[in-house]
Amino acid sequence: MKKGMIGIQMSTIKSTIAERGVYDTLAACADLGYHCVEVSQLPMTAENVDGLRRASENFDIQIAANSAALEPAKAPSGETLATDFDKIVSDCKTLNCSMLRIGMLPFHCMGSFDKTLDFAKRADEMAEKLAEQGIDLYYHNHHIEFVKYDGQYLLDIIKDNTKRLGFELDTHWIHRGGEDPVPFIKKYAGRIRLLHLKDYRIGELKLPDGPFDPKTFFAAFTGIVEFAELGRGSLKIKDCIEAGLEGGSEYFLIEQDDTYGLDPLESLKISRDYLYEIGYKDWFQR
Repeated sequence: MKKGMIGIQMSTIKSTIAERGVYDTLAACADLGYHCVEVSQLPMTAENVDGLRRASENFDIQIAANSAALEPAKAPSGETLATDFDKIVSDCKTLNCSMLRIGMLPFHCMGSFDKTLDFAKRADEMAEKLAEQGIDLYYHNHHIEFVKYDGQYLLDIIKDNTKRLGFELDTHWIHRGGEDPVPFIKKYAGRIRLLHLKDYRIGELKLPDGPFDPKTFFAAFTGIVEFAELGRGSLKIKDCIEAGLEGGSEYFLIEQDDTYGLDPLESLKISRDYLYEIGYKDWFQR
């Protein structure tokens, strides 16, 4: 029976890594049953790369994908494909990883159709170059790509103007962009090997103390959308997973940008338990 691999997007555990280090944090993730990760928001120092490698070998953790910016534009790690191509490729090979993903549209391209289209062209060219090294390049969406130009979503425009570049779709951000994730994922069949699993919920409205102020009320009223553990939001997670699997997704990565004070490992346990409950327990092992 065809199945995928469920794992963790490491931005979810960045605070734990800051406290315990890469190796010990991944040991704790393995104890929870997770044996697959996507590297993100982690400086790829020699120490961290070695910690990832040792954890992969000792805890049977697959490194599904690494992250990289296309070019200098406030890249978190300071490394970009334009300036550090050989280092990034070497890290992928050290970690037995055949996928790289661009985490977001560069800041200077946001809000500009022309700059985004030029970015897509350069990303597609880089995808061709990486393919020569046996590495596939993917682009991860947020909600900003659901702005429309002549009735077409910017994300669809990027897709239609690239050939080699793949896509890592995110269930929460698709929904926040105004689309049902399930049919949208199906539309990208054949271009996705990575899918982010992230639920969507409306949090409790908390009004500020003091006299009523329309501006602060409106900010609180509109700012209560939250990221959620799987099963604790409103998205049809099982249908999203099946749509991804049907469309060629191999890795299904749990990500939660904010756990709102809950320990990230406890958050991952909640999502794990939900996925066990709906029939995906065997997707946690290769």
